[in-house]
Amino acid sequence: MSANLTGLKIAVLGGDDRELVLIPELMKLGALVSVAGFPPRPELANARLIETVEAAIHGVDAIILPMPGIDASGNIRAVYATRKLALTEEIVRQIPADTPIIIGVARPILREWANKYRLHLIEIAEMDEVAILNSVPSAEGAIQIAMEELPITIHSSQAFVLGFGRTGKTLARMLQGIGAHTTVVARKKADLARIWEMGFRGLTFTELTQYIQEAEIIFNTVPAMVLDEEILRKVNREALIVDLASTPGGTDFLAAERLGIKAILAPGLPGKVAPKTAGLILARVIPPLIVREVARAQKRLLFS
Repeated sequence: MSANLTGLKIAVLGGDDRELVLIPELMKLGALVSVAGFPPRPELANARLIETVEAAIHGVDAIILPMPGIDASGNIRAVYATRKLALTEEIVRQIPADTPIIIGVARPILREWANKYRLHLIEIAEMDEVAILNSVPSAEGAIQIAMEELPITIHSSQAFVLGFGRTGKTLARMLQGIGAHTTVVARKKADLARIWEMGFRGLTFTELTQYIQEAEIIFNTVPAMVLDEEILRKVNREALIVDLASTPGGTDFLAAERLGIKAILAPGLPGKVAPKTAGLILARVIPPLIVREVARAQKRLLFS
C-alpha cells in the first residue's frame, strides 16, 4: 500500500539522478516538496526550487539528504548544483527537535549535531529493504566493471567473492548464473553451510591465503582490510580486484599498485549504473518511513 503524504512538507537537499526519480514520486503521494541543489528540470516542475538550504528546510516535516550524505566539512553531495550546498551547525540548530532527517550514511559530524539538537537521524543504507534491493545494481555494476577491464569472459573464470552479506549473496548468485567458477569467502559457520548449499566453493578467510592465487577476478564486499599486502603478494598479477566496500574499501590499494595488480574501488554503484532503479528503491522505502516518523514526532509533541 502506498504511503499518503498529503500535506506533508519535505525538503530534499542535493543528490543526483536518484533524487530526480524520488522527488516526483513524493509529489505523486501528495507531498509538498522543496528542493535545493537542482536547476529547473521537467521532473521538478511541481516542486519548489529553493536557492539555499536554510530556505528549503524552513517549516518542513522531514528532510531528505543524499545517500552519500555530507562530507566532513558539511558539504552536501549535489551533482546538479550550480554552487556549493552545505549543512552547517548554524543551519542544523534551526531545525525543530524530532524532525526526521533521512540519509544513506551519516558522518560523525552529522550524528553529533543530531544528538546535540535532538533531531531524529535515520540512516537507510544498511536497512534490509534498501540494502538487499540495492545489491542487485551493485552486483550488476561490479560484473560490468569486470567485463570491461578483463581480457577474458566471466564464464569459466575463477571468481572470488569476499563476504557473504547482502551484496555478496547477490553477486555470487549472478556470477554462478553466467558460468563463473565461484568461490565465496566468509567467517561464519552458518554462512559457509549456506555457501555449500548454494553450490559455491566456500572458504574461511584463514584458508583464503592457500587459494587466492587461483583467482582471476576478486570482488570484495567486506568493509575492513581483508586484502592486505601479505595476501596481495599471493594474487596473480593478471587478476582484477573490484572492491565494493565503502571508502576506503578493504584493499591495500597502494600495495596493489606496487605489485602491479589492478584494483578498483567502486562503492555506491547503484546510483551510478542504475540511477532509475536506485531512485525507485528510495521511492519505495522513504515515504512509509516519513509517515511513521512524522506520526511519532507529533505523538511525542502531543504528550510532552
